[in-house]
Amino acid sequence: MAGRKSDFTLPTLDDLFSTQELRDDAKLSKIRDIPLELIDDFPDHPFKVRDDEDMIQLVESVKERGVITPATVRQKEDGRYELISGHRRKRACELAGFENLRCEVVDLDRDAATVLMVESNYQRSQILPSEKAFAYKMRLEAMKRQAGRPSKENASPLATNSLQGRSDVELAEQVGESKDQIRRFIRLTNLVPELLDLVDEGKIKMRPAVELSYLDEDSQRAVVDEIDLNQCTPSHDQTIRMRKFFTDGKLTPEVVSAIMGEEKPNQREKIVLRGDKVRSLIPKNIPVSQTEDYVVKALEHYSRFLRQRAERDSR
Repeated sequence: MAGRKSDFTLPTLDDLFSTQELRDDAKLSKIRDIPLELIDDFPDHPFKVRDDEDMIQLVESVKERGVITPATVRQKEDGRYELISGHRRKRACELAGFENLRCEVVDLDRDAATVLMVESNYQRSQILPSEKAFAYKMRLEAMKRQAGRPSKENASPLATNSLQGRSDVELAEQVGESKDQIRRFIRLTNLVPELLDLVDEGKIKMRPAVELSYLDEDSQRAVVDEIDLNQCTPSHDQTIRMRKFFTDGKLTPEVVSAIMGEEKPNQREKIVLRGDKVRSLIPKNIPVSQTEDYVVKALEHYSRFLRQRAERDSR
């Protein structure tokens, strides 16, 4: 039938003149034990390798069974190797006293290696906001560079620009985040290390952190000084105002201090009472809507009782 595409695919020369066993052997030939001293970490690797409880368990596993899943490396022009995935496995081997790391050697350029490096680390159970921030930035830049290299079928500059514009959408689809959320994470890479640590610790939320990322280094360090002095972090509203002052060229350390010195509702002293425990002490005929009034009156009565007892004891 005219216009119908065939699902039939011609075999390649490798398929015609090699067996599955030979192809498997070819793949295995790329897996080898490489001395740790010849393996360099990936430049600006965004994922932290921690000597924590998980690492201790990994070291014990490596000692007992070796590295089950090979790390992934690519060979550099100087003959050394660049680690793409397996930074924790490499560290575990170092702590276990091993001299070699089981690796698969792949033929990738830097951009393709960057994309693979970030993808392989998405499997981690816990990823810090700072790790996501730098990983998304590195991967998006690599994807845009790849899209910017037109093939023979895509030699038009207009087509190239269209591909670069698609990189944001593709990354969002691949990682399951919205484009806006990815943009927010990438903004975090503009924070000074002290503020970025507070984001990782959960002491500064995403939206206030994004607002702070628009301040220059001096202004951010003024914020850090106030955080250390007042032992409190800025609210979203405060960071919005600081960014506005900065945009207008009026954000001085004195302005930062004045804004940070304000009392915030979420930092006022709070008393939390367990509902089930309190309710068990309140008569059942007291409706829930009157619980607060009942508790306040009970506390007033108890306070008078303590005062009267203190007066008796002092006589």
